[in-house]
Amino acid sequence: MTTPKIAVLFYSTYGTNYAVAQEAKTAAEQAGAEVRLVKIPETAPQDVIDGQEGWKAQQDRVAEIPEVTHDDVIWADGIFLAAPTRFGGQPSQVRAWIDTLGPLWGEGKLINKTVTATTSAQNPNGGVEQTLMNFYNAAVHWGAIPIYPGFTNAVKFEDGGNPYGFSKPAGDLTEVHSRSIAHQSKRLVELTAKIIA
Repeated sequence: MTTPKIAVLFYSTYGTNYAVAQEAKTAAEQAGAEVRLVKIPETAPQDVIDGQEGWKAQQDRVAEIPEVTHDDVIWADGIFLAAPTRFGGQPSQVRAWIDTLGPLWGEGKLINKTVTATTSAQNPNGGVEQTLMNFYNAAVHWGAIPIYPGFTNAVKFEDGGNPYGFSKPAGDLTEVHSRSIAHQSKRLVELTAKIIA
């Protein structure tokens, strides 16, 4: 099997999506992928972040993790995105990063890359499916290949049943959550390996 290269990208205000990204990285490596864990740059004013203890603590937790670059995206065969929901879409930080990809799109450098996404919200029905579909809409414009978990594993009947990607209310991960994230990450690796073979 050709070794797939997977970029695990995350944006995490308080830590939920960072935890998801860590689980995804571990699972992808266990499935045989080469993995880069990178964060999407913060665009909020520092004084706003400093005014919220949880947000500042999360910023400090991930201080040593590199920010995603275009080189990471070009390097990757597949992309795993973990980011929260904001009003039924991605946070402005994620949208701003997506908007920087115009030159790569224009050069055809995103074609046939696989992509999958996860999200969180304040409650189970906080716009999570729409958030995931918004990301996949961008991927379709790139000529990338969305990889949904669907109902391809029994864990999807335990984790809340979002076929577009793992989603959960903000907060700690459970054992079921970890299994669901691992399934989605390994599915990304397996299908990416078939595409690049």
